[in-house]
Amino acid sequence: MVLLSSYQVIIGGHGIKQITIWAYTIGFGILVIAGLLMIIMGFEILDNPLVVFISSIIPLSIATGLVSQLSDTFSFVYLIFAIIGLVLILITRTMQISILGPITLAIVHGVSGLSILIIPIYLVIGGNAQPLFVTISVGGALMGLGGIIILLNETKKISIPAESKAILLPGFLLLTTIFLSLGLSVI
Repeated sequence: MVLLSSYQVIIGGHGIKQITIWAYTIGFGILVIAGLLMIIMGFEILDNPLVVFISSIIPLSIATGLVSQLSDTFSFVYLIFAIIGLVLILITRTMQISILGPITLAIVHGVSGLSILIIPIYLVIGGNAQPLFVTISVGGALMGLGGIIILLNETKKISIPAESKAILLPGFLLLTTIFLSLGLSVI
């Protein structure tokens, strides 16, 4: 995952618009840093409260890249949404506002996740992208599923043994990165 994400950072993202390139590069760059931190420091790093904020950058960046490919007008609006969403997540996490934290996180992740899921399908069905581009939707769905599993584990709705976490999280991150990279390779 780290090597594939590093490759995406090195090639500078995909697309011709600067915001698209920056958004994809930031998203994959965060994946590189997250992967390296998990390798160096272990899964204990995931207990840090800043992980929620930093991990929010990944779907927001990928979604911003997708939106900017689709429309110049919505690109600016979505970028503003992403910035405001990140600021609100940071505020609700640092101030530990119990009710607003999960609601803000759900809205921001929901919008970015649905963008990643729907935009590639829309572009492929409309004939504006090659069929392989839809693998971004698969990567987005896997990213969302991994997030749901982590959330259920953190809220004690399910209990995942530490050994399983060591397989599940890297596995989801690897598959997500593969599918996202496959889809972006056709741009």
